[in-house]
Amino acid sequence: MLRWAPESLLELPCAQIGECYGRYRLHQPEAERAMARSLDRYGQLSPVVVCQREGHYELIDGFKRLGAARGLTSMSHLSARVLEADDRAAKAAIYGLNRAGSRTRELEEAWIVHALVREDGLSQVEVAELLGRHKSWVCRRLALLERLGPASQDELRLGLLSSTAARQLVRLPQGNQPEVLELIRREALSGTELTGVVDLLLECPGRSQQEYILEKPREALAQLKGGVLATRDPRLSEAGNQVWKRVGVLLDLLGRMEVWLAHQGRTGLTPGDRMILSPRFRKLAQDAGSVAALSRDLISELESCPC
Repeated sequence: MLRWAPESLLELPCAQIGECYGRYRLHQPEAERAMARSLDRYGQLSPVVVCQREGHYELIDGFKRLGAARGLTSMSHLSARVLEADDRAAKAAIYGLNRAGSRTRELEEAWIVHALVREDGLSQVEVAELLGRHKSWVCRRLALLERLGPASQDELRLGLLSSTAARQLVRLPQGNQPEVLELIRREALSGTELTGVVDLLLECPGRSQQEYILEKPREALAQLKGGVLATRDPRLSEAGNQVWKRVGVLLDLLGRMEVWLAHQGRTGLTPGDRMILSPRFRKLAQDAGSVAALSRDLISELESCPC
């Protein structure tokens, strides 16, 4: 609940309104220019919100109005309402007042959450209660600053990176984020594609597989579509991919042979065919049995491996 000072609206000189809380808001020059045009044509339609700090007023809400007013020779004062709030409450008010108008961005929310947790010493649960959000929401906003690399933060601040893409990037180590950021720009990946690429990178054990994904992201994703890979799995090593390919070819041929034996075979064979083919089918049965036994041994070994 916001606590408003009992005095009515104040007329404050623009030069005397502080902006220490401006670091929690994104600077938007175009929006500020639009606000200047509105102030010049219609005047101030709604008061800004301030709080008192050590004998002077600090702005909580109305940064575009203040910036626009300072650029107009016709406007030296702004109408303001005073909020009774300490430093923590002022930060919460910045979020709350702008949330009502759906004007905050995730980066601005992250700045506020980070300040409340790291500067003011609140727990994530306390911040969640203060802002009226769930703890998981607080955790995600905190990760946006603490796990998102500097280059990604810059692009998010400038609006070049969406918050959806940023949430995927924070899943990666900061050292891997710049190359994925470049990949997003180069390939214009959709949100679904980016999620798939990040999933693959997190599953890949080696650099060669990661390089393949970064070089041909859509090819790598296409191979995983439906959980069936055509010739290459970007998660596997070169040796693993060779085995994967051989098994794929073998399964395809065995499937065809199974269908032939069960539904076609035999009836179309002549006595001469049967005599010639008999040793080969005997060999097939013998080798297939051996491969099946060895495959069962390998399955047991793989499933018992702690890694």
